[in-house]
Formats: sequence, structure tokens, C-alpha cells
Amino acid sequence: MGFVRLLGVMLAVAGGVMLWTGLRARDSMAERVTEAFTGRNTESTTLYLAGGGAALAGGVLLVLFGEGGGRRRR
Repeated sequence: MGFVRLLGVMLAVAGGVMLWTGLRARDSMAERVTEAFTGRNTESTTLYLAGGGAALAGGVLLVLFGEGGGRRRR
């Protein structure tokens, strides 16, 4: 496994943890009260959800297509 793919696995795991943390924070009582009054999530929860989703997607793409996707032309 090359360095780029290893980096992709690490990024996907970190993104999954961030996404899971954001989803759990979204179900908290404080978040529900904030959403009831403002109609949206807090900024930190939104950053966890968006950042985690982006990191997870980027990590998966690096694992799948990192280092040329296994095909080399000479």
C-alpha cells in the first residue's frame, strides 16, 4: 500500500469520526434548543458535519484513485 493510499485511509477514518461526532452533537439537548429558536444547527456542529463528510469522501477517493489507480503508462 502506497503512501497516498495510507493517507487516504487515515483521512477517511478521521472524517468518519468527525461525521459521527457531528451527528451525535446534533441530537444533544442544547442543539435541539438552539435549532428550535434559530431554525438551524450551531456553527460547530455544522463544521463537524461538513468537514467530516468532506474528509470521508476525500479519503475514499484517495484510497480508490491514489497513485494513479494502479495503472501506470510508460
